[in-house]
Amino acid sequence: MPAIADPSTPNTHKRKLRSHAPPRAESPSPSPPKWKSPRPSAIASPHSAANGNEIVADENQGVLRKPDPVKSLWNLKDGEQLRVVKEALHLATAPSAVVCREEEQDMVLGFCKSCIEHEKAGSLYICGCPGTGKSLSMEKVKEALHNWAKEEGFPLPDVLSVNCTSLANTSDIFTKILGLSQSRGRRVLATPLQQLQNMYSQKSSTRNMMLIVADELDYLITRDRAVLHDLFMLTTFPFARCILIGVANAIDLADRFLPRLTSLNCKPTVVTFRAYSKDQILRILEERLNELPYTVFQRQALELCARKVAAASGDMRKALCICRSAIEMLEAEVRESVCNLNTPLEEKSSSEQNMATVSDPMKKQEFDIVRIDHMARALSKTYRSPVVDTIQSLPHHQQIILCSSMKHFRGSKKDTILGELYKSYSELCKSSLIPPTGILEFSNMCRVLNDQGLIKLGPSREDKLKRVTPKVDEADITFALQGIRFFRNCLQ
Repeated sequence: MPAIADPSTPNTHKRKLRSHAPPRAESPSPSPPKWKSPRPSAIASPHSAANGNEIVADENQGVLRKPDPVKSLWNLKDGEQLRVVKEALHLATAPSAVVCREEEQDMVLGFCKSCIEHEKAGSLYICGCPGTGKSLSMEKVKEALHNWAKEEGFPLPDVLSVNCTSLANTSDIFTKILGLSQSRGRRVLATPLQQLQNMYSQKSSTRNMMLIVADELDYLITRDRAVLHDLFMLTTFPFARCILIGVANAIDLADRFLPRLTSLNCKPTVVTFRAYSKDQILRILEERLNELPYTVFQRQALELCARKVAAASGDMRKALCICRSAIEMLEAEVRESVCNLNTPLEEKSSSEQNMATVSDPMKKQEFDIVRIDHMARALSKTYRSPVVDTIQSLPHHQQIILCSSMKHFRGSKKDTILGELYKSYSELCKSSLIPPTGILEFSNMCRVLNDQGLIKLGPSREDKLKRVTPKVDEADITFALQGIRFFRNCLQ
């Protein structure tokens, strides 16, 4: 007979949880606590239930984390909610934190700190494709540099931000720098550039360090390269106290247009902002949307947008525009559904019968959230490729073949035989209550797809043994077919 464990042992808690005996009479409690699972009760704080910040355990990683907040679906008919959502995805709305650019920001901030600590001028060239967070990162760097100088006791640097496209004359940039460098005094005959050169040739202990951020520097290349060269040359003067940061899209600007700086060993330090990847675009979109108290997008819709934009350009501005366009697609659909409420009863009876099997929560999720088909249509307005057009113009059964091949080749499979692909095609047809074609007609349709470059058929005496290799990216198939209601569930 097994021994009964002592009440002081750790097993007592488990035995009490499994026991169905009533509480002991000698230890009454005025308000008996509710039963709790042993896992949360072991790690939750006494006040976690009161303040709503209960901590749960992540069994996969063995760490403690806060549970993800459950958000409600948004009300598309609420004009204020719609305005807030569109504003969160607008280019002019600066996010609270610039994610996925922490490394680049640290490099620029470290360079500026070093210049201020050593009271030494320097130049930095930031390059990257449009929409990679260059200008937005510079705003965060200026804010962080100001806070650092204030905390460390350094004189706060003067900051000048110039968008070169706003200059009436390219040489006006020197006038702006001069206006920040000295107080207005008597007029002199020298040009602003000559005054700056004279100022930076003489030692002075009264001038503060100056941070100059020249955005859209490409404009100076096309208008006046001499101004561009003179601008960077200012940092080479012996008593210059300016930190020049040029921001542009051209990666090789320093090598092509500033050869003299290279010969003088004054070539600016280059920081490159790479195009955003799919995961980075998805994270940035989610960071913006997480600030909203309601759910607006299906995650699959955001993933499709991130995948397509990353494959095309990695331009985050393009991704934001596409998301706003997808919201407009949902708006149009809701308006159309409202108009259909006025259709005759006979026309609505069949649709109502089809929707009878769908629960109310599913209906709300179906119509109050931006789905993947909305995103596909928004992407089609922005990106049009011959492959997508070809897939969308195919007969229905050939589209089913491509859809079944996409599902069949997911994972590590690179090719298969025609007979195995026919099985996948037949299963998809039967699950959708569509009669599949015969193997001979299926083989002929695969030849047509092969001729159009969508799949590749290998040679074989028997059709069933021909090797089939996909020639189209999965994202293109998803993008082309998600707008068709039949394929919406097949591609999930």
